[in-house]
Amino acid sequence: MAQFRLQGSKVLAVDLAGDAVKAKNGAMVAYDGEMSFKKMTGGGEGLRGMVTRRLTGEQMTVMEVKGRGTCYFADRASEINLVRLQGEKLFVESSNLLCTEAALHTGTTFTGLRGASQGNGLFTTTVEGHGQAALTSDGPAVVLRVTQQYPLHVDPGAYIAHTGRLKQHFQSGVNFRTLIGEGSGEAFQIRFEGEGLVYVQPSERNTVGGEV
Repeated sequence: MAQFRLQGSKVLAVDLAGDAVKAKNGAMVAYDGEMSFKKMTGGGEGLRGMVTRRLTGEQMTVMEVKGRGTCYFADRASEINLVRLQGEKLFVESSNLLCTEAALHTGTTFTGLRGASQGNGLFTTTVEGHGQAALTSDGPAVVLRVTQQYPLHVDPGAYIAHTGRLKQHFQSGVNFRTLIGEGSGEAFQIRFEGEGLVYVQPSERNTVGGEV
């Protein structure tokens, strides 16, 4: 079973004993021992993944790393956040998914207007099963809890991932910066309701409405 550990906050070390992990293509920065690398196609596994890639034109690629030793991964000096899944499903932007244990199943799900508002397309990546995943963020990620009593509003450009029984509602007309006169163009929010966790980074991507 692969062992994930952080070297500082920006490098992921994965100890392998004949097993494998799936990682973002090009994210390997060093390794020791005996390793093999196999390029895989992103966008999910199986027929649905193939159809999704054709619909979206997604060109994300991942690689399978297998062997004995330690492999080190990083992505543009981004902060790395470890998530342990106990059978639940993780929804994550593909650009923020660095590495997963091979036993975890990856796929895609429809996001509709939320994905379009972020400029990331109409589908997002899902990771499901038992094991660890490593996510990247621009700055240290914050994990926010959503409850039935306290829904959460998130800037689409700051959203990374979420888990739990959450419903998403896409809202337009206002965002956090337009309230203080710094926004421009169309403004969007994501409203999360239910029970779960949302991962947010302290930096915003560019969206279809400009930098929000």
